[in-house]
Amino acid sequence: MSVITISREFGSEGDAIAQKVAQTLGYHFVDQKFIGVILGQYGYVEFDREYKSLPTFWERFDAQREKQRDVMVTMLNRVIQAVAHHGNVVILGRSGFEVLSGFADVFHVRIQAPFSIRVGRIMDQQNITFDEADLLVKQNDKVRLAFVEEFYRVPWGAVQSFDLVVNTGKVFPDLAATWVIDAANIFVSNMEIGKPTTTSIEVDRILADAVSDALKCNQSHR
Repeated sequence: MSVITISREFGSEGDAIAQKVAQTLGYHFVDQKFIGVILGQYGYVEFDREYKSLPTFWERFDAQREKQRDVMVTMLNRVIQAVAHHGNVVILGRSGFEVLSGFADVFHVRIQAPFSIRVGRIMDQQNITFDEADLLVKQNDKVRLAFVEEFYRVPWGAVQSFDLVVNTGKVFPDLAATWVIDAANIFVSNMEIGKPTTTSIEVDRILADAVSDALKCNQSHR
């Protein structure tokens, strides 16, 4: 296996699962912070703020703002593709499942849990009230849904986009991580014939070098 993408609902423990999978497999771990570093090198320092601020009704008719966001998302896609081309990576979030759909050597995972369980977890993790946690989970869900559906035209809850879906409301996160690792290892010998792999992705040399430098890895994983 070369690449694992992990999409997760807020409060589903997807972040911890992704980190454990990467650590166990000896893969690079790529998350929002890492991608932000690369985007920042190309001048897209406002991506996270743009991502978190949902377009209002009137902003949807602002051609200038819409064009700016489209350019940033295009650059985001290029970064994700460059990371995938590097190989041996776990990519957390940022719609990696859609950007890298169709590649035989990419394993797509979704981690989810019932809303009430996620609210309870956020209450405990952030030591906040039920109302605060409830609002925080709803806000995060809304942002993620809007980003995926607006820019990629993919339903946020479309399970057919994933190779493995795990409900951590019923499956403990440690077991979920084990399932992902085992499934990814088995998937190596069962890749679809005829589909392209991430080695076929054309990556600008400067961007490829920026990714390698940020990963602190110049080794070929092919």
